[in-house]
This record gives sequence, structure tokens and C-alpha cells, in this order.
Amino acid sequence: QVQLVESGGGLVQAGGSLRLSCAASKSIFRINAMGWYRQAPGNQREMVATITSDGRTNYTDSVKGRFTISRDNAKNTVYLQMNSLKPEDTSVYYCYANAGWRTTYDYWGQGTQVTVSS
Repeated sequence: QVQLVESGGGLVQAGGSLRLSCAASKSIFRINAMGWYRQAPGNQREMVATITSDGRTNYTDSVKGRFTISRDNAKNTVYLQMNSLKPEDTSVYYCYANAGWRTTYDYWGQGTQVTVSS
């Protein structure tokens, strides 16, 4: 059963924009933080941006001022608006959600490819 469904990846030229979306299954209750991670070939997965249920955000330094994370709690959906894209942003982007109360669980999407050409 797919719990997180991502969309919006693709190929874009440097300086362009993309918007990623990730919808969480209604079966996931009490979603706490949501976010986006990325992993390029040969690299470790790194945090790109996260957002808490009350809207507090955190970004990795390399995307500050270019990427914006947001969420719609009513739709269990998180978005990543990516502007001024650079070739080094090329990666597989993974949606993440943490849910639960006393015991929490991590959920991951299947990944969506973002390729930025120079």
C-alpha cells in the first residue's frame, strides 16, 4: 500500500522552476513533520526542507531563498516550490512524513527525479 504519492519532478533548464507535491494516504493519522529529502548517485540522502504541523520550516543552506516548502493539512499534502534551479539540484527527491503520538513512524515516498540541465 503506497502511503506517500509524489508528483511534479522532471527536466528543467538552469534557472527554471518546478513544484513537487506529495499526498499522504488518509490512513496515516496524526501527521507531525513532513518534508523533502534528496539523494544523488553516490551521495547520502540529505534533508532539503521540513515543515511541522504548525508551519515551522527548516531548510538546508544550499536551497535557502530558492525553495519554499508548504503544506495543506486538510489534504495531507506537502509541496516544494523550487525556483532558480541549479544543475547541482539534480537528484531524486523523496517525500517524508512522520506520524503518530507516543510512538511515531516514518514514511517515505517512492522518489521523483529532478534533473536540471546547464
